[in-house]
Amino acid sequence: MLSRCVYVTIASLLLFGVVLTGCAKRPATTQAAAPAPTGAAATTPGSGGPAMAQPTTAAPSGGAAPATAAPTPAAPTTAGERPEPKDFRAIPELKDVFFDFDKYDIRPSDAKVLDSNATWLKSNANHLVLIEGHCDERGTNEYNLALGERRAKSTMNYLVSQGVQASRITIISYGEERPACTEKTEECWAKNRRAHFLVKPR
Repeated sequence: MLSRCVYVTIASLLLFGVVLTGCAKRPATTQAAAPAPTGAAATTPGSGGPAMAQPTTAAPSGGAAPATAAPTPAAPTTAGERPEPKDFRAIPELKDVFFDFDKYDIRPSDAKVLDSNATWLKSNANHLVLIEGHCDERGTNEYNLALGERRAKSTMNYLVSQGVQASRITIISYGEERPACTEKTEECWAKNRRAHFLVKPR
C-alpha cells in the first residue's frame, strides 16, 4: 500500500512538472518603431544633433543613457539584393554630411555636399553606394539606431531627388556604436552625428 502511494505521488509530480513546462512563457520578440525625433533637445531624447532599421526607448534628457549591451546594427536595406557592408569602401570623392542634435533633416550647407556626391554618383553609375547613419553617444542604443536609420534614409532620399537611382543605394544604421570622435564635448559629438558614404563596383 505504501509503495502504491509513493508511485501515485511520483506520477502526480511528473504530471505537474509537464504542465508547468508547457505553460512557461516565451520571451517577447516584438519590435517597436521609434517615434520621430522632433529636434527639441530639452524634451526629446537621443543624439541627433544613426542606421537600417528600430526599436525605441526614451533616453534621459541631457545625459548619457545607462550602459547596456551593444545592439546589433540595423540590417541593411535596399530596393534589391542586400550587399554586404564589408564589400564597400570609403573614397575621398564622397564626403560625409552632418546633422543637428536629435534631428535627421538635411541642412542647407550639407545639401551642397550631397549635390556634389550626387554628381559623382551619376557620373559613376557602375558603383553601388552604402550610406551609414551615425549618432553621438547621448540617448539609448535603441533610440540611436532608429535615429541613425532616419539620417541615412533622409540622405538617400535627397540623393534620389537629385537623380541617383534608389536601386543603387543601401542604408544601414550603427547608432552610437562607431563614433568618429570619443571626447565628451559638443564639438566632438557634432562629428559623430553624420551620414557616411562607402561604394563598391557593381
